[in-house]
Amino acid sequence: MKRLTCLVVMGLAILLALGGSASANVIVLDFEGINATYPSGYAFIQDFYNGGISSDGTSGPNYGIGFSDNAQAICLNTPGVVCSNTSRGGLGNPASAKGALFFLSGAQTYMNVAAGFDTGFAFNYTAENVAGSVSVYTGLNGTGTLLATLDLPTTPSTCDPTVYGAAFCPFFPIGVAFSGTAESVAFAGVENQIVFDDVTFGAVAPPPVPEPATLLLLGSGLVGLAGLGWRRSR
Repeated sequence: MKRLTCLVVMGLAILLALGGSASANVIVLDFEGINATYPSGYAFIQDFYNGGISSDGTSGPNYGIGFSDNAQAICLNTPGVVCSNTSRGGLGNPASAKGALFFLSGAQTYMNVAAGFDTGFAFNYTAENVAGSVSVYTGLNGTGTLLATLDLPTTPSTCDPTVYGAAFCPFFPIGVAFSGTAESVAFAGVENQIVFDDVTFGAVAPPPVPEPATLLLLGSGLVGLAGLGWRRSR
């Protein structure tokens, strides 16, 4: 299947960043509380979001979402605390500033949703030196049919090093749309060179949003672009 066009991806990212659509079934994986303490090491996520525990013995909400063995929770820097080379830089949800998803072995890590999900999802990421990608599959652990692949370009490092002490800073939002039902997502790149956070299903918490009329016009335009991109990919 051909990759989503850059124009469509940019449009989706803008719409998601501005607010997306409201939903009663929003699920956000913020990767907080996986590490037992803060500052901390890098606990393996394991079944933290799947009714089990992390390698630190912590447990989270049971969303039926599991991660492959190499998925870890990186400790993020905050003012006065340096525990890695990565930080949110004071941006985004303050309650999601201490932990994120990364991997230290292999070329990718898998997120598995056994019950499946559709339409799309959003997330934040940072990749200062090496680009990455996200791929969506119909089966677990990257099996089945490839529904979508999105290239993730490198991101600029613009945070004040005297405050956050991190080159991988800040994070940037992006969205992925696809047709079909997915059971797994591959978060790919070079080990220890890309970090993900706030994986969001259903909607994105929107601060701030434009006037309703402006948002409606923007959304209508992006729907048209998405349709054009889909027809061309066919």
